Amino acid sequence: MSEKFSATLRIGDLNDFIAPSQGCVVSMKSGSARLVDKPKKVAKTIPVKETLQTDPVKISLKDCLACSGCITSAETVMLEKQSLDEFLSNINNGKTVIVSLSPQSRASIAVHFGLSPLQVFRKLTTLFKSLGVKAVFDTSCSRDLSLIESCNEFISRYKQSNSESTSYLPMISSACPGWICYAEKTLGSYVLPYISTVKSPQQSIGAIIKHHLCQKLGIRAGEIYHVTVMPCYDKKLEASRDDFVFQNDQSMTTEVDSVLTTGEVLDLIQSKEIDFSNLDESPLDQLLSNVSEEGNLFGVTGSSGGYADTIFRYAAKSLFNQDIKGPLDFKTIRNSDFQEVSLQVEGKTVLKFALCYGFRNLQNVVRKLKLGKCDYHYLEIMACPSGCLNGGGQLKPKPGQSGKDLIQALETTYMENVLVADPFENPMVKRLYESWLEKPGSEKAKQYIHTEYHPIVKSITSQLNNW
Repeated sequence: MSEKFSATLRIGDLNDFIAPSQGCVVSMKSGSARLVDKPKKVAKTIPVKETLQTDPVKISLKDCLACSGCITSAETVMLEKQSLDEFLSNINNGKTVIVSLSPQSRASIAVHFGLSPLQVFRKLTTLFKSLGVKAVFDTSCSRDLSLIESCNEFISRYKQSNSESTSYLPMISSACPGWICYAEKTLGSYVLPYISTVKSPQQSIGAIIKHHLCQKLGIRAGEIYHVTVMPCYDKKLEASRDDFVFQNDQSMTTEVDSVLTTGEVLDLIQSKEIDFSNLDESPLDQLLSNVSEEGNLFGVTGSSGGYADTIFRYAAKSLFNQDIKGPLDFKTIRNSDFQEVSLQVEGKTVLKFALCYGFRNLQNVVRKLKLGKCDYHYLEIMACPSGCLNGGGQLKPKPGQSGKDLIQALETTYMENVLVADPFENPMVKRLYESWLEKPGSEKAKQYIHTEYHPIVKSITSQLNNW
């Protein structure tokens, strides 16, 4: 069954919102887009070949719904500035190149090579620095910052909802760019106010590097070329948002200059004919990395950021003085990608959170929101089934390996060598507040670690509707 999102875009597989399986093709005759078995590859801007009396229609990134293959497929050229070749060329242009690694990408590479995430982190540090990269950081560090800001935002919304007639709940996670893209372009004002204003870990570390660290290092923000390694193609779209471009001296610069997917890093390893398994392991850059003095990684549980888990524990303690130890008791509702957890106080449900992964589950929640029947206080929404570990930019199963087996291996490997730690106790994040952001929810924190979302009218819609 095909589900219609808008006048111009359709998706055929409701089980996977951003699976690289299908493509978007604009039909000149019907004025709509449809999915076909053998999709055309859509680059950044492609004029439609058939011509009418008007100018050729062009499909740009602003028209993208991140719904399927044309933007999230590995076979598609995303952006010229987001390519592996562009990354390599910038290493030699005199800029200070900094790479920030996501833990999901490290886990994917670890499973592929039969290594631990810590070994992968050290080997990638060796690889990138051999190419001329100045520093290799860890987005687990900026994730802790995003989590702290999210905890503070949730408490504020919860108290406002209880003291005012206007409801500020449920609060919805904002770390998944596929979900944000869909919400801005199809759901509009009835959903956007519920989405957390906190930037994703990718953009938070971009803000740290371009607004704070550069000053500490005595380097202009425009002289830094910041690259992230992510499990998701939609992170390229996120980095390109106008909201994350700012004035620096006499020019404009971005918090994240380029995004490489996990697959593109493997392409780099293979193109350089590197024996990655036997590559030397370098010491890690601890300035912006969750690495203990003993050399262990640390972070939160939850392979998609741990937002629901962290905020639930914090809210239980802050609002109801309930100190929760051990794993949360998430209950499966419809399927493994839809789970919920609740807290009862004196027989009353005071907190109700849910994990909602994959587009089919996402649609059910959106329907409830639209009808005003959503009784959750917080929703951790991810567009991909199984969450970020199953992102479109991750490494694919090896021959003979099923997708389910790969996900299980990723989930097991993800927390290997990782010590579970409270984000509020992260010494690096504490220093960021002391030297820069002041405190959670401060005006400076809102300026640099929060953002806004906007209903977007797709230009292609108006062009096609005028035919």
